[in-house]
Amino acid sequence: MRSAYLAACAALALTALVGGASAQGLGPMRVAGHTDLPGYTGDFDHFAVDTADNRLFLAGEDGGALEVFNLKTGALVKSVPGFEAPHSLIYLPDTHELVVIAGEGSRVLDARTLAVKRTLKFGSGADSAAYDAARKRLYVVTGGKDVKMKTSALVEIDPYTGKSYGKTVFDGDHTEALVVEAKGDRIFINQTDKNLLDVVDKRTHAIKARWPVTAAQQNAPIAYDEAHRRLFVVARAPGKLLVVDADTGKTVQAFDAPARVDQVVWDPTGRRVFVCGGDGRLQVIEQDSPDSYRALPDVATPPAAKTCVYAPSMHRLYLAASPGETKSMAQLVWVDVAPRR
Repeated sequence: MRSAYLAACAALALTALVGGASAQGLGPMRVAGHTDLPGYTGDFDHFAVDTADNRLFLAGEDGGALEVFNLKTGALVKSVPGFEAPHSLIYLPDTHELVVIAGEGSRVLDARTLAVKRTLKFGSGADSAAYDAARKRLYVVTGGKDVKMKTSALVEIDPYTGKSYGKTVFDGDHTEALVVEAKGDRIFINQTDKNLLDVVDKRTHAIKARWPVTAAQQNAPIAYDEAHRRLFVVARAPGKLLVVDADTGKTVQAFDAPARVDQVVWDPTGRRVFVCGGDGRLQVIEQDSPDSYRALPDVATPPAAKTCVYAPSMHRLYLAASPGETKSMAQLVWVDVAPRR
């Protein structure tokens, strides 16, 4: 698998050079380095970044561990075992704490010492999460098919006290990724099993709108350009990236997307969308205007590098390559992103 990855990198570089791209061979981006993680056999899930303390956190879903890296060098600092399938990580900068969403065993750690400070109760199947920094509230998806429930829910909780503020119940068993408005009152969440993009009022928990996703099925990862009110929704069957008007639910533009995507990231400074594909390529889409986007050259990545996080201060995108069924080497991979010209 590793030789196939290196061959893919070389092929992409040659294609870009022939097309007149930069000497890096990948337009505005280049693969800068990686850290091998031998011995890991399952899947990773999501990341969190602690810029103040130079740390990168990764949820080792199948390994039941929190992986901690040096943000600048990418070196593995520590592996913290003992979690029940960690999924989402939320860093709380004002208290230097890390919320580890891991089903009913979710915990809040001191991000510096990694000591457990308190536990949080969300309910069975706690998975996807988003943080509303302005109101200091955490929203977590619970329930669903993974815990043999026919419904799912979006729970609102104070991560500092554990106090619950209610929930929104969905009539389906697969509700996945979500984004929360920083300046508005809306939450956008993918009801994957019903091909719906739901709009939830984050204060009342009411479902305000349900927009059908018709271009493809299994809409899951989502990102948000709040300044221009555009959502970036990835559907998996077949792979599609949809640019959606956040006021109307209408699709503005669509692109074919990589397969097995678990993360899409919006960089507001460079005005780029990163789509992390499990099929060995990172898709990069650049925004010219809120209604006009264009594809840049793909970046070759290891097999199953399907989750990622962007560190704006470093102009660096980190990806987690999960061995899973590919039996390849588990890796942390980072890609340097050139500033937009």
